[in-house]
Amino acid sequence: MSVEVFRAIHQTILQAFQAEDGGTFEVDNWSRSAAGGRMAGEGSTCVLEQGIVFERAGVNFSDVSGPALPPSATEQHPKAAGQPFRAMGVSVVTHPQNPWVPTSHCNVRMLEVGDLWWFGGGFDLTPHLPFEEDAQSWHRHAAEACATLHADAYAVFKKRCDEYFYLPHRDELRGVGGVFFDDLDTQSAPIGADATTALQFVQRLAEAYVTAYLEIVRRRKALAFTPGHREFQIYRRGRYAEFNLVIDRGTHFGLQSKGRIDSILVSMPPVAGWSYRSPDADLEARLREFLVPRSWL
Repeated sequence: MSVEVFRAIHQTILQAFQAEDGGTFEVDNWSRSAAGGRMAGEGSTCVLEQGIVFERAGVNFSDVSGPALPPSATEQHPKAAGQPFRAMGVSVVTHPQNPWVPTSHCNVRMLEVGDLWWFGGGFDLTPHLPFEEDAQSWHRHAAEACATLHADAYAVFKKRCDEYFYLPHRDELRGVGGVFFDDLDTQSAPIGADATTALQFVQRLAEAYVTAYLEIVRRRKALAFTPGHREFQIYRRGRYAEFNLVIDRGTHFGLQSKGRIDSILVSMPPVAGWSYRSPDADLEARLREFLVPRSWL
């Protein structure tokens, strides 16, 4: 069953990150009945805070159902409006202690609405102090995973990632991207897949995410940093918070369907800041030159 695959993905990522950090995730297993218009279901919210590597890492699993999808979902799938649904998946966000280690995000999910179903997900990287080597290795792993689905999957999903993880009010990308897809089923264009193939693909994608990210963590986590680097990290985390609250459809889905608010907002950085000007104009200029759509392979 799909739900067992997502449970296994959740445990694999949780164990890998716990082993890397050496700290312990707080595991909050939960279940809830339908009441007051909220979703029913169960899940596991796992959070590590103030670890050796991660200032905050959230690795969440959920399997929920409701009487109708919220607008954030039916905008993409109007045929599913007004119908009961079931949504399951795994969502991961890491905010490292060391400013040289980038923030990462991964999500894999499946939605069922009557006879309709589709898979979505992907992973993306948000560096604050950029390294081309990290972006290149990140995209190499993404391309290798996508090649198991379709020869054109990486090119299509990378473009969608660049388009989605973009802050229009800032006119800038959130990070160096990765891959993103929102509607993988037998009818999706230009790439489709049956349910078995799509489920296998999200498994491969989750595995690639862990491998790609931990390679970068191990390269950067011991690098020395200054108070200025830390101040710049906090400043740039403000962009991440803006995207999550203003743009992200996953956050909107959770809020509109009355999901567990603490589970939804565990993706937020533990410390973020806003100032009228960047605390480091040179770093800001370097980063703006770095965060543009390009081929990383």
